[in-house]
Amino acid sequence: QVQLVESGGGLVQAGGSLRLSCAASGRAFASYTMGWFRQAPGKEREIVAAINWSVSTTYYADSVKGRFTISRDNTKKTVYLQMNSLKPEDTAVYYCAADQGYRVVTVPEAYDYWGQGTQVTVSS
Repeated sequence: QVQLVESGGGLVQAGGSLRLSCAASGRAFASYTMGWFRQAPGKEREIVAAINWSVSTTYYADSVKGRFTISRDNTKKTVYLQMNSLKPEDTAVYYCAADQGYRVVTVPEAYDYWGQGTQVTVSS
């Protein structure tokens, strides 16, 4: 069993930066693929970024490439999402998720555990 707790969301002006953190409990964190998803009002949940257990593979949605960076610290059982050059269209609830598989996957259905979400609002 894994519990995930996100933090770091908030209100920021366009062009600004935020760093999201996701702290995990459970002994097997280091073996999980971790993902960040987001969901805006009236829209489906979508993948933002993902990282495998060994940090050898990362994935980014086209909309965030070059602006967002996913990283993880297995000793701290924490995954991060550094978000730079934020745009109003990045406004959403951001969720951290864990997948027990070893490959990076991009569909929400593949993930086994979810955090409660943290709100990110980017003003224009």
